[in-house]
Amino acid sequence: MNHAVSDSQDMRHQWVAFGLMFAFFAIAPYFIYPVFLMKVMCFALFACAFNLLLGFGGLLSFGHAMFFGTAGYAAAHAAKVWGLTPEVCVLFSTLCATVLAWVVGLLAIRRQGIYFAMITLALSQMVYFVYLQTPFTGGEDGIQGVPQGLAFGLFDLSNSNAMYVFVMAVFLIGFAFVWRVVHSPFGQVLKAIRENEQRALSLGYDTDRFKLIAFVLSGLVAGMAGGTKALVFQLASLTDVHWTMSGEVVLMTLVGGLGTLFGPVVGAAVIVTMQNYLAQLGSWVTVVQGLIFVICVMLFRKGVIGEIATWIRKPL
Repeated sequence: MNHAVSDSQDMRHQWVAFGLMFAFFAIAPYFIYPVFLMKVMCFALFACAFNLLLGFGGLLSFGHAMFFGTAGYAAAHAAKVWGLTPEVCVLFSTLCATVLAWVVGLLAIRRQGIYFAMITLALSQMVYFVYLQTPFTGGEDGIQGVPQGLAFGLFDLSNSNAMYVFVMAVFLIGFAFVWRVVHSPFGQVLKAIRENEQRALSLGYDTDRFKLIAFVLSGLVAGMAGGTKALVFQLASLTDVHWTMSGEVVLMTLVGGLGTLFGPVVGAAVIVTMQNYLAQLGSWVTVVQGLIFVICVMLFRKGVIGEIATWIRKPL
């Protein structure tokens, strides 16, 4: 009985948090630069994708940037060369990232722990060097001047307000998808595998298949984020495929709260804000980021949202 009451309280807290998040992103453009907020939403969705894999599946990937960057190139190419509409570009980029995640997952998922992480890193570096050499990506210049186009043939996304609504819609759809996956029977099995894979195996679950599906779904959501970011900034570049991007998304997830639904959103907002306001420090940004990360780990062991959730659950 107590467990049921606790679950209903958790769900109520999550709905309140979702309402606050929605209200913030709906009102914030009146006070904060919209392009900055759109960048936060793109990276928040990317961090949610990574958190689905690590926080709920227990699989640490050091190569998630390959899905984010691949989707960016796919969306940029589809918009600039093929002239597709923005929503079709995002769908196409999501499909490309999903297919790549399936291929990578088939190769990596049979390994565990650090071996899995190293395989994803190696494959990500291979993808990076392929994009560096492939003509359609533009090499070190990337794909620039990506047209933003008309969403659904009606809304001109070169208007910042229309683009903001489009990005917010993609973000909310992606976030709702992750929420649904986590709270589905599949999500419960995934958490069981994270806690004790041998026990899940003994109960008859094909753990490799569940982990592969989680990996593909994570790649799908990362693709949504990458494709949308390319349209927002009208650019797809090697930066989004580089291993440092994979490191940044790990940082966002850990700072916000691993294994929490809203942690990656908060973590992404913190890291993107730091990068934005500390840009004048040049290469020292990474040093400051490292210090802040150490402080967060020492003071907020469960991440910002993880600690808040623990505090809320404490009896008054």
